[in-house]
Amino acid sequence: MFRPSFPRLIALVAFFFGCSLFLPAAASAQPERPSRVIGQAVDPQQAPVARAFVRLVDADGRTVVSTLTDPSGRFALPTSGCGACRVEVSLTGFQTTSVATGSGEVLVVLALAPVRESVVVSATRDETPASQVAASMTVFGGEAIERRGAPLVADLLRAAPGVTVVRTGGLGGQTSLFVRGGDSSYNKVLLDGIPLNEPGGTFNFGNLTTNGIERVELVRGAQSALFGSDAMSSVVQLFTRRGRAGNRRPQARFAWEGGSYATTRADAGVSGASGEVDYAVALSRLETNNDRPNGDFGNTTLSWNAGATLASGWSARTVGRLEQQRTGTPGAIAFGRADLDAAFERRDLAAGVAVERQSAAFTGRAVYAYTRSAQTSTNLIEDPPFTPAFEERLSPFAFFDFPYDSYNVLDRHHLGYQADWRPGSASGSPARHFVTAAIDYDAERATLSDRLNGSSLPAARDNVGVTGQYQLLTRSLSLVTGLRVEHNDSVGTVVVPRVSMAVTLRQADAVWGRTVLKGNAGRGVKEPTILQSFSQSPFFLGNPGLEPEWATTADVGVEQRLAGDRVKVNAVWFANWYRNQISTRTIDFTTFASQYFNIGRTRARGLELDIDTVPAPGWRARAGYTLLDSRIVESTSAFSPVFAVGQWAFRRPRHSGFLDVGFTCGRADVNVLGLFVGRRVDSDFSALEPALVEALAYATWTVTGSYRLRPALALVLRLENLTGSTHMEPLGFPVWGRTAHAGARVVF
Repeated sequence: MFRPSFPRLIALVAFFFGCSLFLPAAASAQPERPSRVIGQAVDPQQAPVARAFVRLVDADGRTVVSTLTDPSGRFALPTSGCGACRVEVSLTGFQTTSVATGSGEVLVVLALAPVRESVVVSATRDETPASQVAASMTVFGGEAIERRGAPLVADLLRAAPGVTVVRTGGLGGQTSLFVRGGDSSYNKVLLDGIPLNEPGGTFNFGNLTTNGIERVELVRGAQSALFGSDAMSSVVQLFTRRGRAGNRRPQARFAWEGGSYATTRADAGVSGASGEVDYAVALSRLETNNDRPNGDFGNTTLSWNAGATLASGWSARTVGRLEQQRTGTPGAIAFGRADLDAAFERRDLAAGVAVERQSAAFTGRAVYAYTRSAQTSTNLIEDPPFTPAFEERLSPFAFFDFPYDSYNVLDRHHLGYQADWRPGSASGSPARHFVTAAIDYDAERATLSDRLNGSSLPAARDNVGVTGQYQLLTRSLSLVTGLRVEHNDSVGTVVVPRVSMAVTLRQADAVWGRTVLKGNAGRGVKEPTILQSFSQSPFFLGNPGLEPEWATTADVGVEQRLAGDRVKVNAVWFANWYRNQISTRTIDFTTFASQYFNIGRTRARGLELDIDTVPAPGWRARAGYTLLDSRIVESTSAFSPVFAVGQWAFRRPRHSGFLDVGFTCGRADVNVLGLFVGRRVDSDFSALEPALVEALAYATWTVTGSYRLRPALALVLRLENLTGSTHMEPLGFPVWGRTAHAGARVVF
């Protein structure tokens, strides 16, 4: 069996990256041809607009020749035989603009459309305008993050179609993300391209704050063809804030707020750019008592992003994030007394460095990243037994406390190289081709320790994935095909394909906006967790022979723009099939020993509706609805009614939706967020009689606002759960009641 090593991978990456030394220099260094019009497309902030359509049109409005802008927004078109022509630049999300050719270089400034589009990376592993991507996605930009005021990334993601977020109680509790009916370990989580998941896909969003985050991208559907293991239902990628050129001095930010449940939150940061160097550093502290016994939560986060542009198209960048958390874990307090000493602590580090070279036709990027998560779970005091009870329900027997003290360390070394080739980028062809090749290597290491009995279990495995992707882009067609070959020490070699296509059925006119038909299909794969493969505990014995979990996903939808780009409507039908799901099965009914096996199968299909509108100046609104029809096809627990064949997938509601409305008037900015989650299958896990097997529907409303006293000073207010809903996200864990938080934000 092929077993990669660091020297082999380093040599391979060095070979590919070294090839870029012999590529031609950037197009901007080439001499101007007298028979061409050369120019650049930029947005109102003078940032380059890549992949915009550029046409040379004659006096009758006919297209003479066309091309696309390159990554720096530049373009070149032949002008022979067209003395009276004009240059027209268009891209969905911007207003189409035309200028005379002139005698010098042309600068085209594209004004933003009312409903804007973002540049996304997670859908293709390359910066691509969202309007040229068929994948279903939601992007939360810096403005939305600041306006919402959410301290945790998970609370941002609640306002996305197809998403359900479940948190065990208050801030800091175990937080899971379910997308389109998939399990909570089916989401690939990245920080500027750095994998953050534990080996096997597990990721707890309870510790992930919005500190230092500039943008969050969520791409739904299987994306393993691009990102390998764990990308079964979605990819969530966080982008760290960067320093921006244009300021004569560094910009400093400070924010503080406090309020209900002894909650305080402080953020400080500094960013800037000088010459060819940019930098941004942010530090935050969030703490609360969650208004419950042993509910204290505290989080400190440090993030950074620094880069430099070097000679001949070379650049280098380092990003990182350091998080430290401690939270009490009182348990399902709605059913009994709290555990007053149980706690969970973690220290997470993610850091990486990338070196890149870019020209008009080629971009090569090499990256090394290291992640480490040190997690401690303790419960050293054996509390007295108690009998769970809730309303008229009572357990027939008492529950006992079991002391534990575990310390787990998870490490990952990630090494990768990606090459993006844009053939014919200077030819003026109306179609554009994009070719991507990438290789990723992950060395996964873990030490699982039980400090009560003095045992320690080391585990290690390597993962290598090679990706190839081809994109074809014309004015009416976007086609993306990809394939990845992945080798994992635990499950061997697998192949995962993907295809994505968007066809423009109607270009924008005076009445209707652009109409686009979209379709996606792909396969996802997930390796077992370290525990599932290597555990030596007789109660959940590892299985080295586990096969990978698989997903097959497909969706088709339509996007319609209306009212002069003031309204955008997306409707998507999706269907997902998940098989080889891993769970435990009892292998000895005398000792109750159990072991992990591939024994589960689930299917999920449904409909997502998403509306984005700017009805009038100062107003903005988003609304979404998801219908999820999920079914357990093969049970992972034959004796449980919650996991029985034909039952809905666990904790995934059939109906859910959101409404996000904002208004800006002068110095004031107000945002209202409403969330609706329908009933869903759940369990009390406390042997209550009669058993609780369903969580009730709920709705919550959050209002955030700010008022600028001065250009650099604003007061902020956040009111959560305005109606005082007393629901439980998972059964046994009450959510926060009605709360208020206020503070100030300073930028100077």
